[in-house]
Amino acid sequence: MQTLNLPNCNFKITRKEEGEYVFDIIRKKNILLTPEEWVRQHMIHYLVNELNYPKGLIKVESGVSYNAKMKRSDVVVYDNSGAPHVLVECKAPNVRINQTTLEQVAMYNRTIKAPIIILTNGLIHYTFKVGKKGELKNLDLIPKFERL
Repeated sequence: MQTLNLPNCNFKITRKEEGEYVFDIIRKKNILLTPEEWVRQHMIHYLVNELNYPKGLIKVESGVSYNAKMKRSDVVVYDNSGAPHVLVECKAPNVRINQTTLEQVAMYNRTIKAPIIILTNGLIHYTFKVGKKGELKNLDLIPKFERL
Protein backbone atom coordinates (compact mmCIF):
# COMPACT_ATOMS: atom_id res chain seq x y z
CA MET A 1 0.00 0.00 0.00
CA GLN A 2 0.95 3.61 -0.54
CA THR A 3 3.01 5.57 2.00
CA LEU A 4 0.81 8.18 3.68
CA ASN A 5 1.37 11.52 5.37
CA LEU A 6 0.64 9.89 8.73
CA PRO A 7 2.91 8.02 11.17
CA ASN A 8 3.78 4.44 10.21
CA CYS A 9 1.85 1.75 12.05
CA ASN A 10 2.54 -1.88 12.86
CA PHE A 11 -0.68 -3.31 11.53
CA LYS A 12 -1.65 -6.93 11.91
CA ILE A 13 -2.14 -7.94 8.25
CA THR A 14 -3.64 -11.32 7.34
CA ARG A 15 -3.60 -12.75 3.83
CA LYS A 16 -6.59 -14.77 2.71
CA GLU A 17 -7.75 -16.05 -0.65
CA GLU A 18 -9.94 -12.94 -1.14
CA GLY A 19 -7.11 -10.51 -0.36
CA GLU A 20 -5.35 -8.83 2.55
CA TYR A 21 -7.12 -8.01 5.80
CA VAL A 22 -6.10 -5.56 8.51
CA PHE A 23 -7.07 -5.92 12.16
CA ASP A 24 -9.19 -2.96 13.25
CA ILE A 25 -8.42 -2.04 16.88
CA ILE A 26 -11.84 -0.37 17.29
CA ARG A 27 -14.13 -2.95 15.67
CA LYS A 28 -11.84 -5.75 16.94
CA LYS A 29 -12.00 -7.75 13.73
CA ASN A 30 -10.21 -8.17 10.42
CA ILE A 31 -11.35 -5.80 7.67
CA LEU A 32 -10.64 -6.15 3.94
CA LEU A 33 -7.70 -3.88 3.20
CA THR A 34 -8.74 -1.40 0.51
CA PRO A 35 -6.94 1.91 -0.18
CA GLU A 36 -9.65 3.78 1.79
CA GLU A 37 -9.35 1.31 4.69
CA TRP A 38 -5.57 1.85 4.65
CA VAL A 39 -6.19 5.58 5.24
CA ARG A 40 -8.93 4.92 7.85
CA GLN A 41 -6.68 2.58 9.85
CA HIS A 42 -3.77 5.02 9.77
CA MET A 43 -6.06 7.82 10.95
CA ILE A 44 -7.48 5.68 13.78
CA HIS A 45 -3.98 4.78 14.97
CA TYR A 46 -2.91 8.43 14.71
CA LEU A 47 -5.87 9.58 16.81
CA VAL A 48 -5.32 6.87 19.44
CA ASN A 49 -1.53 6.65 19.60
CA GLU A 50 -0.43 10.22 18.85
CA LEU A 51 -3.35 12.40 19.94
CA ASN A 52 -4.58 10.31 22.92
CA TYR A 53 -8.15 9.74 21.73
CA PRO A 54 -9.61 6.90 23.85
CA LYS A 55 -10.53 3.82 21.79
CA GLY A 56 -13.75 3.48 23.77
CA LEU A 57 -15.00 6.83 22.46
CA ILE A 58 -14.43 6.00 18.77
CA LYS A 59 -17.01 4.46 16.46
CA VAL A 60 -16.07 3.29 12.95
CA GLU A 61 -18.39 3.10 9.93
CA SER A 62 -21.61 3.89 11.72
CA GLY A 63 -24.85 4.51 9.89
CA VAL A 64 -25.96 8.06 9.11
CA SER A 65 -29.44 8.79 7.84
CA TYR A 66 -29.76 11.80 5.57
CA ASN A 67 -32.74 12.64 3.32
CA ALA A 68 -34.15 9.13 3.95
CA LYS A 69 -30.92 7.55 2.67
CA MET A 70 -28.54 5.50 4.80
CA LYS A 71 -24.88 6.48 4.51
CA ARG A 72 -21.84 5.46 6.55
CA SER A 73 -19.58 7.84 8.43
CA ASP A 74 -15.96 6.68 8.56
CA VAL A 75 -14.99 7.63 12.10
CA VAL A 76 -16.87 9.47 14.84
CA VAL A 77 -15.19 10.40 18.11
CA TYR A 78 -17.47 11.09 21.06
CA ASP A 79 -16.73 13.28 24.05
CA ASN A 80 -16.87 11.98 27.62
CA SER A 81 -20.60 12.75 27.84
CA GLY A 82 -21.36 10.64 24.74
CA ALA A 83 -21.98 13.50 22.31
CA PRO A 84 -20.33 13.36 18.85
CA HIS A 85 -17.31 15.64 18.87
CA VAL A 86 -15.15 14.78 15.83
CA LEU A 87 -16.28 13.47 12.45
CA VAL A 88 -13.55 12.00 10.25
CA GLU A 89 -14.12 11.31 6.55
CA CYS A 90 -11.42 9.20 4.89
CA LYS A 91 -10.84 8.86 1.18
CA ALA A 92 -8.41 6.67 -0.75
CA PRO A 93 -5.09 8.38 -1.52
CA ASN A 94 -5.98 8.71 -5.20
CA VAL A 95 -9.20 10.62 -4.41
CA ARG A 96 -8.82 14.38 -4.62
CA ILE A 97 -10.05 16.41 -1.69
CA ASN A 98 -12.26 19.06 -3.23
CA GLN A 99 -15.58 20.85 -2.81
CA THR A 100 -17.54 17.65 -3.52
CA THR A 101 -15.79 15.67 -0.79
CA LEU A 102 -16.17 18.59 1.62
CA GLU A 103 -19.91 18.80 0.85
CA GLN A 104 -20.23 15.05 1.49
CA VAL A 105 -18.74 15.26 4.98
CA ALA A 106 -20.72 18.45 5.72
CA MET A 107 -23.90 16.60 4.70
CA TYR A 108 -23.09 13.76 7.12
CA ASN A 109 -22.40 16.31 9.82
CA ARG A 110 -25.87 17.84 9.50
CA THR A 111 -27.07 14.64 11.17
CA ILE A 112 -24.08 13.94 13.44
CA LYS A 113 -23.54 17.57 14.55
CA ALA A 114 -19.88 17.21 15.52
CA PRO A 115 -18.13 20.52 16.20
CA ILE A 116 -14.93 19.31 14.49
CA ILE A 117 -14.60 17.75 11.01
CA ILE A 118 -11.50 16.06 9.61
CA LEU A 119 -11.29 15.29 5.90
CA THR A 120 -8.32 13.27 4.65
CA ASN A 121 -7.04 11.09 1.83
CA GLY A 122 -4.01 10.14 3.91
CA LEU A 123 -1.82 12.57 2.00
CA ILE A 124 -3.68 15.82 2.62
CA HIS A 125 -5.63 16.53 5.81
CA TYR A 126 -8.13 19.29 6.47
CA THR A 127 -9.51 20.04 9.91
CA PHE A 128 -12.45 22.36 10.45
CA LYS A 129 -14.28 23.77 13.41
CA VAL A 130 -18.01 24.09 12.73
CA GLY A 131 -19.51 27.42 13.75
CA LYS A 132 -22.95 27.99 15.23
CA LYS A 133 -24.42 28.72 11.80
CA GLY A 134 -22.66 25.78 10.13
CA GLU A 135 -19.76 27.81 8.76
CA LEU A 136 -16.41 26.01 8.62
CA LYS A 137 -13.26 27.53 10.09
CA ASN A 138 -10.00 25.92 8.99
CA LEU A 139 -7.82 24.69 11.86
CA ASP A 140 -4.06 24.29 11.47
CA LEU A 141 -3.85 21.05 13.45
CA ILE A 142 -5.99 18.14 14.55
CA PRO A 143 -6.50 18.85 18.25
CA LYS A 144 -5.29 16.40 20.90
CA PHE A 145 -8.11 14.78 22.83
CA GLU A 146 -7.27 16.77 25.98
CA ARG A 147 -7.86 20.03 24.08
CA LEU A 148 -11.34 19.18 22.78
